[in-house]
Amino acid sequence: MASVKNLKKDINYVLGDVIEECYMWELVNPKADAKKAQAVINEAIESFDGLITRVNDKKVENKSAHFKSVQSDLETVASGLLEKLNKL
Repeated sequence: MASVKNLKKDINYVLGDVIEECYMWELVNPKADAKKAQAVINEAIESFDGLITRVNDKKVENKSAHFKSVQSDLETVASGLLEKLNKL
């Protein structure tokens, strides 16, 4: 892990891209139910808040392992959100 700053940027960019894809899906499918895409957006925002809170946690014993787990959770969450978006 290079730095906490880069991890925060990764979280922001990855989940921001997922949200952007949801909005693009809504534009491409104007007659489809937008509530499903909004649910994915809301889940992405909640995941963002949770991951940033974990990154900012100062009471961690092994910071390297903690940040690696946050990074892996980010990958898991992002792939799960993209799967949900693809099923729409």
